[in-house]
Amino acid sequence: MTSPRLNPTSQSYFVGQLAEYARRPDIAAPATISSLKRRLKYLTEEQIKQVVRAHEYAAKAHEGQTRRTGHPYITHPTAVAHILAEMRMDHQTLMAALLHDVIEDSDVNKTTLGERFGKPVAEIVDGVSKLGNIFASRAEAQAENFQKMALAMAKDIRVIMVKMADRLHNMRTIGVMSDQQRKRTARETLDFYAPIANRLGIHTMKIELEELGFKALYPLRADRIARAVKSARGNRKELMEEISATITAALNREGISASVLSREKNPFSIYRKMKAQQKSFAEIMDVFGFRIVVDQVDACYRTLGVVHNLFKPVAGRFKDYIAIPKANGYQSLHTSLFGMHGVPIEVQIRTRQMEAVAENGIAGHWLYKSGDDELDAGHRRARQWVQDLLELQRQAGNPLEFIESLKLDLFPDEVYVFTPDGEIMELPKGACPVDFAYMVHTDIGNRCVACRVDRDLAPLSQQLQSGQSVEIITSDDARPNPDWLTFTVTSRARSAIRLALKHQQGSEAIAFGRKLLNRALGNANISINDLDFRRLRRVFTELGVRKLDELLAAIGNGNLMAYVAAQKLLAADNPDYESVAVEGGGPVAIRGGEGLIINYGRCCGPVPGDQIVGHMTPGKGFVVHIETCPNINERRKRASHEIIPARWTTKTEGEFITTLRVNVSRRKGILAEIASEVTATDAGVENINVEERNAQVSTMVIGIMVKNRSHLARVMRRLRNVGAVINIARMGS
Repeated sequence: MTSPRLNPTSQSYFVGQLAEYARRPDIAAPATISSLKRRLKYLTEEQIKQVVRAHEYAAKAHEGQTRRTGHPYITHPTAVAHILAEMRMDHQTLMAALLHDVIEDSDVNKTTLGERFGKPVAEIVDGVSKLGNIFASRAEAQAENFQKMALAMAKDIRVIMVKMADRLHNMRTIGVMSDQQRKRTARETLDFYAPIANRLGIHTMKIELEELGFKALYPLRADRIARAVKSARGNRKELMEEISATITAALNREGISASVLSREKNPFSIYRKMKAQQKSFAEIMDVFGFRIVVDQVDACYRTLGVVHNLFKPVAGRFKDYIAIPKANGYQSLHTSLFGMHGVPIEVQIRTRQMEAVAENGIAGHWLYKSGDDELDAGHRRARQWVQDLLELQRQAGNPLEFIESLKLDLFPDEVYVFTPDGEIMELPKGACPVDFAYMVHTDIGNRCVACRVDRDLAPLSQQLQSGQSVEIITSDDARPNPDWLTFTVTSRARSAIRLALKHQQGSEAIAFGRKLLNRALGNANISINDLDFRRLRRVFTELGVRKLDELLAAIGNGNLMAYVAAQKLLAADNPDYESVAVEGGGPVAIRGGEGLIINYGRCCGPVPGDQIVGHMTPGKGFVVHIETCPNINERRKRASHEIIPARWTTKTEGEFITTLRVNVSRRKGILAEIASEVTATDAGVENINVEERNAQVSTMVIGIMVKNRSHLARVMRRLRNVGAVINIARMGS
């Protein structure tokens, strides 16, 4: 197959890239079973024979097929197995890697593979095959395929290992793709595959995916940064060697056996930091990185003492990921120091086993099957993450919600807080007490009403900091607030809140729909309880519902007018029925605090004490307006039958938002003075917008929260007493 044409810039770049890979025979040379067998010395003879048998079967299934590189197709699954063999994955994973395209590209099915190679191998291959088109062109298809990935991973986490190795090899040969395909594949890799590798702790794979994705998506930027790094490397080499020798000598004096390795940021990491922190290349590259690898955990802390005595530590820059590992199982000590000549130094200190886990992530489970709790913990965390993905998938209302939650989960920057019992909880940066509550348990989150942070009452929206203790106060009558979605950051909390709100809205819609339908039936002196719904199934079919609760919910949500349903029900219930004006009836009682089905018009901001009416709006339920609202007058002209009388109950609940327009003389501090006067009356300021009319006068549009019309009158009287206020009026009334 011939390669698509590339534009001159991209073509010259990728010729260079392929030449670079040609100097690495382990990557560039077509993979063969002989080269694969040389990597399998960690397996038994019988296991190696099974891997060879899988290769022979795959070679026969792919016979006659070629890749865009011109190589026989079997070289691709063999290369995928190579990558996994470098990570010392078990023989079943290697067999699945060799067979991973067989189901899609031949007549072989899962059952046949199971009979020949065992059920575990067939399950892995089937799981990978279902992910073949994981990133379709449409966002919804993309999200649905990612849901399939979560399900496949839950059965066997080795599925994602094969898929990740498959993507890595495709990225290594990305130069033969068309320009459009290359950029799309690179974007997918940077958006999902590299973050998943990071989430699973596979550092080496994450770095290579980022490097290849960056080169393919932004070839000129990648080339420029690579050249700058190469140039800087020459200037830094002598100082790096001097710092390394100083650290090594100090450790030797203390009798600590250690390897001191210098670290260099990869180009994509540099680019991302330059972009996010608005820093120059020189500012990013002025930090020297070292990794110190020792034999035992206690030596990590002794080494920390040595380097802190050697160079002055930077306050607030020490992190202990050994005592509190990251979600992907990563463990290490991190510290920042002022090195010789004032050069900043970043140091990582870890054991050799921690190093293996840091490089290979969950693959460490197969690399060291020694029952070591330290390594198994990382594997358990990876499995827990997969289970969390499944929970997200179950709770998501649609695939796009799931993909949004997954993106949030793939880019965490952790903070560590404590429960009242001293248990450590890990949360992403920016998390609030509501996120914490849902992390403890969904029921705790749903019943959350308040919190204490470090034993003091705090807002539920407060961002948490590492080291704080958090206590959640609950109530059996509490329910999630839609506003929580504006400040929660964890996918777990957001999914649970959305799910609870859907259930809450459903029950509220049914209750309100019952009230509206009874009102519409009232003129015929009939209530819902008087109707025999066993005889009214035909009406349900006409209205597109299956049962009474669905009918009531449709009315309560505004998707079906109550008087229309009433007319049809009455006609079907009584053959002698003559149409009456069922759209009449008494006013709907509004108390405030009904929840999600009652909404208040922003145009007029009704408050208790106002004369009110309302109308049904699809998806929003019942929208309340002041009777004289201009928008209501317009609707009344178009369809007066849609206007429903309403009234306030004797006792109302909560606060209501209304808007004032205040003209003021321009002077310094007037904005703060107005806000202060509003809050002095125990009212809340929702928002303030200032419009400059001329050099002398400004107009403030103030959204305020009051309890009723009397409370509003007190606020307006207080504002009129401010010397700079020219006039004041309520908007929309």
